[in-house]
Amino acid sequence: MNLNQSIHTFDELNDHVEEIRNQISASGSSVLVMQNNRIVNECYSGYHDKSPNSRSIDEDSQFNVASIRKTYLGLAISLALYEGKIRSIDDYIVDYLEDTNVKVIHNTTIRHILTHTHGLQGPNERLFPPGTDWKYNNAGVNLLIRMVQNVFNQSLAQVLRDRVFASYGFMNTDWKHKKNDKLVWVNEEYSSNDGSEANLFVNTRDIAKWGNLFLNKGKYKGEQILPRLVFEQAVSIVTPSQLDEALPRNGFFWWVKDMNRPVSELGYDLPRGSYQLFGFFGNAVLVIPEYHVVVVRMLNQLGPNPPGYDYIQDIRKFGDLVLKCIDKG
Repeated sequence: MNLNQSIHTFDELNDHVEEIRNQISASGSSVLVMQNNRIVNECYSGYHDKSPNSRSIDEDSQFNVASIRKTYLGLAISLALYEGKIRSIDDYIVDYLEDTNVKVIHNTTIRHILTHTHGLQGPNERLFPPGTDWKYNNAGVNLLIRMVQNVFNQSLAQVLRDRVFASYGFMNTDWKHKKNDKLVWVNEEYSSNDGSEANLFVNTRDIAKWGNLFLNKGKYKGEQILPRLVFEQAVSIVTPSQLDEALPRNGFFWWVKDMNRPVSELGYDLPRGSYQLFGFFGNAVLVIPEYHVVVVRMLNQLGPNPPGYDYIQDIRKFGDLVLKCIDKG
């Protein structure tokens, strides 16, 4: 079902996501483009899974956003920093935890974990000294989730429900551990909905709204609900300055385009200051402040990448194609 509202301006983008859906064997996909706070393109395709009589993907379908959930954690940390619950992202993570293997995470700061420069590999191993290299993994995420619970005296999910989701009208965003008809399930089992697991489910419009919330620096329907600084610092580059320029630059888990780097994980043509999210199942959220644009693609990849498929190259092409369609429009 195609709900394209832009008279073919984004047909090439929609077709590209459909091509990727088929290439990576996802059963469903969606694409949404917002510009100047309104939806200018919306497209849904496929089904929740590959079983007979599966539900069609539509605006109510909630995808598992996988690693995109890290930016919800990042916002909670940014809020804690603004409110003085955390003194600085250069504080050592052990200062906010109890019963932790201090020997392994010694000298690891909040900044290191937010920017994947912590060097941790599991609970008892370190790959490199913190701040000297970059490695994407989830080894530090659980430490930050525990830290948020300690400083707010609430679970991560409850902090976001109380402080963000309710205030900003996110009606189709939450951690889920039981299947229901609206969830695009991916054959995983979860035990909790407290925010400690990778089971955040969001529909396409809400994830676009999430990107738009950062674009508008926390202003919603003309009202500044949370301070704009909470959103500004979350999408500003906080990667240690001494890191080799060839390595990625991150905000509070966001990937940020920095024109000083010879290569970027974002599209080659995207302007400086653009920022993006990636998720394991193929989903992505791209924010282009220069054009006041937010673009979402949602997928539910069900298996390994096929031979010849390069995820980062795909993401770069996606970003550049977005810009091509916007310029054409």
